[in-house]
Amino acid sequence: MSFSISSLFPNAPSTPANASASAAPAQPAAPVAKASTDTVKLSEAQQVYQLHHQGKSVAQISSSLSLSVAAVNGYLNISNTKG
Repeated sequence: MSFSISSLFPNAPSTPANASASAAPAQPAAPVAKASTDTVKLSEAQQVYQLHHQGKSVAQISSSLSLSVAAVNGYLNISNTKG
């Protein structure tokens, strides 16, 4: 029992069996869009607010930004007075 390719794949384009692979060069792929390389430099205050909003503690923020705890408290308007 023999089958022709066209009977197995009726929607396949018909090409002669002796067609050369180099007869029609393939079109080059379209270039992939590159991700934007724009960056934004945040101020210390903005970095503190961002990290605080992400749930970081004052100690974690001061450590990661090399700031004193007092400076971080100042940016977040956290009073250190006991009342």
